[in-house]
Parts: sequence; structure tokens; C-alpha cells
Amino acid sequence: MAAPEERGGGGGGLLRQGLLLPLLPPVGVVVVGAAAGGPKARVFEVANLNKVVTEERVVLPRRKTWDKLAVLQALASTVHRDPTASHSVFQDDPYLMPRTSTEFRLFFMSKESGENAAKYIVNKHPRFFEKDIAEPHIPCLMPENMELQLEEVTEAALKERIQLRKVKAAVDMYDQLQQAGTSVSLETSNSLLDLLCFYGDWEPVQATHSVDNRELEEQEEGVEVQKQRGSMWRTSDITGMKWSEKNNAERMFSLMPEKNAHSYCAMIRGMVKHRAHSKAFDMYTDLLNNRLKGDVYTFNALISSAVEVKNKYVERWDLIEGLLKEMAQQNVQPNLLTFNCVLKSLGQCGSLGRSMAVQTLSEMSVLHIEPSLATYDHLLGVFYKSAISACGPTDIIYEVVDEIEGKNFYPQDPADANFFSNAMRICLDIKDVQLAYRLHRVVEMGENWKMMGDMSQQTSYCGRFLNLLCMMEHLDVALKWYKELVPSMFYPNSEGMLDLLQALDAASRLDMIPRIWKDIKQLGHGYRPVIVEEVLALMAREKQPSETQLAFADCAADVHEVQERSRIPLDWTATSLGNCALLFARAGRTQETWSMLQLFKKHNRVPSDLVISEVLSCIKQSNNPDQALHLVKLAADFSLQSTSKLAEKVRKDFQLSEEQR
Repeated sequence: MAAPEERGGGGGGLLRQGLLLPLLPPVGVVVVGAAAGGPKARVFEVANLNKVVTEERVVLPRRKTWDKLAVLQALASTVHRDPTASHSVFQDDPYLMPRTSTEFRLFFMSKESGENAAKYIVNKHPRFFEKDIAEPHIPCLMPENMELQLEEVTEAALKERIQLRKVKAAVDMYDQLQQAGTSVSLETSNSLLDLLCFYGDWEPVQATHSVDNRELEEQEEGVEVQKQRGSMWRTSDITGMKWSEKNNAERMFSLMPEKNAHSYCAMIRGMVKHRAHSKAFDMYTDLLNNRLKGDVYTFNALISSAVEVKNKYVERWDLIEGLLKEMAQQNVQPNLLTFNCVLKSLGQCGSLGRSMAVQTLSEMSVLHIEPSLATYDHLLGVFYKSAISACGPTDIIYEVVDEIEGKNFYPQDPADANFFSNAMRICLDIKDVQLAYRLHRVVEMGENWKMMGDMSQQTSYCGRFLNLLCMMEHLDVALKWYKELVPSMFYPNSEGMLDLLQALDAASRLDMIPRIWKDIKQLGHGYRPVIVEEVLALMAREKQPSETQLAFADCAADVHEVQERSRIPLDWTATSLGNCALLFARAGRTQETWSMLQLFKKHNRVPSDLVISEVLSCIKQSNNPDQALHLVKLAADFSLQSTSKLAEKVRKDFQLSEEQR
């Protein structure tokens, strides 16, 4: 949207407080003079409608051209995120609003899968969707015409198959043209080469969603061999597609009677994409031998491959530096992605990368190239490793946050989405909550929230932020942010809920555990043993006031009920059973206490002396000698060392008959 002109700069419209003000002057005001808003302009207030104002002429404001989305943007600025509602992506169908973290992942993946399935059906059978009811016409909602219209063997038919991304059909048509002796123009040949280098020998759907089972088995076998030999291996070795020997791209490249720089650059980028890094550098050598020049995207690909072909840090940097010098010799202007590739590669150059990274940023400044979020992310990757972030040079993260504060960012590099999550990880590692607040203010500024990446990265960012708050902030502040972030931005995992429980413990607010347990159940973590044991342990650790003790007992009963309803019942430990028995006993709920004691036998567990003592106190309050005797027998069955002391205490505290004695 074009920026509105200032008042007095031509009478243009204004955008204030999200409201579009009229482009014309208000009623009762007449703008007169040589130029509206100029030094000789005069504004007269019409006090009497019958009074006639005589002036030379009236100058209307110039027409203002607004962006097509200006009205929608103004309306969107008046709407804010509702922290109590689910993420906006789920609000199309209220039935599919997630209530747990598991449902969150499932529904989000299902929604994406449904959209992909709908696109496939529409594009596969476009004849069923020809009716256009949208007014005005919306081309992107109409099915793509994927049917081939030209069947004859001509270059035009080849162009059609290339445009429709029909890889196999395009290769077949090219072979038929070669067999017929029909020459293909260099431009068309390069277009086909681009298609083959991008997708390999796969159709687009296959290339993006699956790999041949046979090839996957071969790759997995290769990885196993590497593991057995103890050599280094990467995740990329078992995912994606590799550059196969004598594929269609290489065959076609060798058949081309004429090649230009575009042909070589396409091959280089294709080899880098499909991890044939050594071949890419060999092809670059051929390009230089033919006295051709590479483009900036080819150099970017080669720079990113430097760490794959060299093992030593010094050799990697020497190769990168040599490529940059060759760019200068060939008058190829580097762009933002060039420096991002350099910084990313420096992240794998050890301590050498730190000194070179600073020089790289200085070079960007000289060329007036503004860094993107990916630039800062790669810079942090050079100075901070995930395992040693707290031991690294922490000043860099502060300088980065100083630099990005008050700025709006837009996508320039696919790696932009990694910055906020990684930066928050560093804030967590160095335990600086104030820095995390500053980073979060950057996220909330303008539309920077769109740069947080996909749901996984957004969940990672929010989880680390909440973890840091639970660790370093006052409990009330942590709970405020908890309500702000959950469930509108993310659903915390079990580790996040453990952090919150530990924050309650540190603040001596264990009375809030029953309320947090309700959220734990809602988020689907009520079946996780580590959560259940932590909740029971915190409630049973100390005696609380009677009101709190009753709430704890209700919570323990709910925990037990949840486990009994579970399809995979909890493997009760002696500690968990003992904590439940303690909570029921302290609340005076004898029946539930006795039921928990029976579970010790069922699960072949042995209660502690503390549990037996608390149960006896509960029985004493109800003055039930029979149950006291049963407790003594139960202790004897468990072969507890305190059985004799327990029997003596029962004889002393209860009125027993001669037979009972």
C-alpha cells in the first residue's frame, strides 16, 4: 500500500487509527488557492450557508491510489488474537477444534492433507469443476488445465509438456524429436534441462512426497554400513533423492549440440540440489574451460556445497573465499542469499567461522545489503552451538536483538523461519528473561509473527519462552503468560507442564495443583506416568490446611479414575500408590485409603512405613478397631519391619476385646 501523504503535502487521504479518512475535505471547509496545502492556500470556515465566498478557483485533492488490500488491512488492524480460543487455522469447523496437544497435531495434519487431496481431485478431474460462481473471477480457485492439448511431435508440444511439468512426457517428446531429426531451440532445451535438474527423473508429486522403495532400501543399507564403519553420516543421506548415474539430465546435456552458460548453471544447481556435490564442482570447471560465466544462484549453490567436498575447516574457507573472488572477477554481484550461504557454511567451520563471520557482515554493510532473519540465524549458529550456548560469547545475541528491534521483516530466505525459535533457545540457555521479552516484542511488532515458521517451530518458540518464564519469573507472571499463550498459540508438551508444576513448587503455591491438573487432563497429558507421579508427589510431600487437603484428595481420586479409564493403564509404582493413599488418609477418606492399600497387593508393591502410619491415623479418627487389626495383618503380609511397633500402637490407641488382643 502506498504511503499516505502528509497533511499539507497535496491534500491526500490519511490512514489514522485503522480508519480510512475521506479523501475530500470535511463539510463546511473549502480549500482554495493556487495549490491545496501550499503556502498561498487559504481555508475559510463557512459560518453562514447563505454567504457566498468569492475566490479565484477551488482545487480538489489529487486522486490517491491505494493497495487492493488497503481496506482489508485496515480492518485486520482492529482485530487481535483471542488468547482463550484455538488457533485460527482450526476455526473453520468448530467440531475440529483441538482440545489436546495430540488432537492439535492430528487436526493440523489432517487439514493440510485434506487441502492436498482436494487440490489433487480438482486438478485430476477439472471437468467436474468448470462452473465458475465467483464474481469477480478468481483464477487461483479454478482447476489447472493439466490435460495435454498437442499430440503431434513438435517443439510446441514439448513446450506444453514442460509448462505442465510432465517430466516423463517431456523426455519422451524430446527423444522423438531427436529421432525425427528435428532440431530443438536452445531456449527450449534449457527449459527442459531446468525441469529435469529440479525434479530429477521423477514426476513432481513423486519428487515431493515419496521415494522409490527400492532406492530407500539401498540408502538405508548404505547408512547401516556407514554406521558399522563408524564414519560420519547425515540425516540428508537417508532422505530425499540422489543424483543417479547417467540420468536424463546428463544424457540430454551430452546430446545438446549447443550449450550456453544457462545450460551449465542448471546442471550445477541440479547436482547440488540432489547432493552430487563433487560433480557440481566438476561441471563448474567445465563452465570455466568453455569461457562462460556463472550466475549468482550457481555461486550460491557452490558455496553451500563447499562443506560437503572439503573436510578441514581451513580448506572449506579457502574454497568459499576462492568462489567469492571468482564472482568478483566475473562481475557477478552477490545478493543476500550469497552471504546467507557463506554464513551457513561458516557454521560448520569451527572457531575459524567466528572470525570470518564478522568479516562477512562487514562486507554486506559495504555492499548495502540489509540482513534478513536468516542472516542473523546463521550468525547465531556460528557463535552458539545447541549444547554449549550458555558457555559461548553471549554478547552476540544481545547485538542481534539490538539490531532487529523496531523493524518489520518479510520473507527473503527459506531459513528466515528458523530465527525466532533458535534465538529463544539461546535466551533459555543463558537464562535471560529480559532478553526473551525483547525478542517477543519483535515477534509482536507488525506482521513479524508470520516469520515464526510452521506449527512445529511456533510450538518450539512458545515452549522455550514458557519454560524460561517458569524458571526465572514470579509465578503470577508465568501464569499470566501461560493463559496468554495456551491454547491460542500452542499446546504445551509434558515437559512444559512439568516446568509449570516446578514453578508452583518454587513459589510455594501447591494449592493450585488441582487447577493445573484440569489443564493437564485437557491437554492429553493425564496418562503420562512422569506427570502423574510428579503431581501426586508434590501434593503428598507436606501436610496442608484441611481445605487444601480435601482438594488434593479430590484431585488424587480424579487421577486414579483417569488411569482406570485409560486404554493403557498406568503401571503403578509403590511411590504413586503410597502418595494416593497418603492424600486420602490425610483427608479422612477411609474407604478410598483402604482401596489404595488393596492395590499394593494387586500390583505386587510394598507400602512404606509412612503410608502405614498415616493410614493408621486415619483409622484412629474414625475409631474402627477392626480396620486397625486388618492393617496390622496387611503389614505382616508385606513383612514390614515396623509390624511389631504397629501392633503395639494399635493395642494402645484402640479399645480391643480379649479376642482381638
